[in-house]
Amino acid sequence: MINATGLPQSLLLLGGTSDIALAIAERYLAAGPLRVILAARPSERRDAAGNRLHNAGAEVSTVDFDAADPTSHPGTLDTAFAAGDIDVTVVAFGVQGDDEQAWQHHGTAVELARVNYTGAVSVGVALAQRLKHQGHGAIAVLSSVAGERVRRSNFVYGSTKAGTDGFYLGLGTALRPYGVHVTVLRPGHVYTKLTAGKRAAPFARTPEQVADTAVSAIARGRELVWIPPILRYVMSVLRHVPRPLFRRLAT
Repeated sequence: MINATGLPQSLLLLGGTSDIALAIAERYLAAGPLRVILAARPSERRDAAGNRLHNAGAEVSTVDFDAADPTSHPGTLDTAFAAGDIDVTVVAFGVQGDDEQAWQHHGTAVELARVNYTGAVSVGVALAQRLKHQGHGAIAVLSSVAGERVRRSNFVYGSTKAGTDGFYLGLGTALRPYGVHVTVLRPGHVYTKLTAGKRAAPFARTPEQVADTAVSAIARGRELVWIPPILRYVMSVLRHVPRPLFRRLAT
């Protein structure tokens, strides 16, 4: 269980090759020993992630996980929980790709929706049943500021994040009576593999900076966190901009 100082003894990374997920694991490992379950598709990247965490002192195991295959998710979680309770689960998978192709190519749009939204809902529901039975635990989900008010420039991706954001905020409310907390993380631009080649937005952060905020927020049981905090105020203003003007600002 999470100890009195807010440190978990076990961590499940759904999307275990995510730069941010790995940075969160390393942030916990800097404070003490940790059992980490890496859930991702078999690949050299998963092997490298496992070695990275092992070298940092973690007890690492791997589980095959395909975010685009919801029918496999209950079995994946059965395997992940087989060795015992899991204190913190980080939901960190997602795809973005080319934003213009996303609304003009059917397969691309469907993949974004299947992975970013359907996959996130699927693992959320399956996780909820296990954590209710467990009676404790935390879920941290990587949403995005892109879902707060969807812009023309990346509206397919933004819409999937808006849906994910809403689902996990609701899931947190539903799970609170069972001793389970959900923290929705809304970072802006983060320098990761997902954003490689894209123009950096204002207030960009590194995975390590996101991890610092995430670990603090999970320990405090926060429901919703903006990274960096100033984005909360920026988006509060943009939320109330009339749509004709917003179309011109948010292309």
